[in-house]
Amino acid sequence: MKKSDITQHVLVPNHTKLSEQKKADVLKKYNISVYQLPQILKSDPAIARLNPKPGDVIKIVRKSQTAGKHVFYRVVVSA
Repeated sequence: MKKSDITQHVLVPNHTKLSEQKKADVLKKYNISVYQLPQILKSDPAIARLNPKPGDVIKIVRKSQTAGKHVFYRVVVSA
């Protein structure tokens, strides 16, 4: 059986790992700590290709019919 790339599916939003500088910028902008972000598992298939490690911040951009696009941030956790 051939494995397909889940990130290419139309319903999977774009996931990007932020650099340390961009991570710091986001946390400063929202005046929060990394632990106040919602979590995403390191084993999540949507971010597996990003080679994430716990503490990394993932930017998720979803398409929206009303807003055009909507941005979410998640912190990577191991379990």
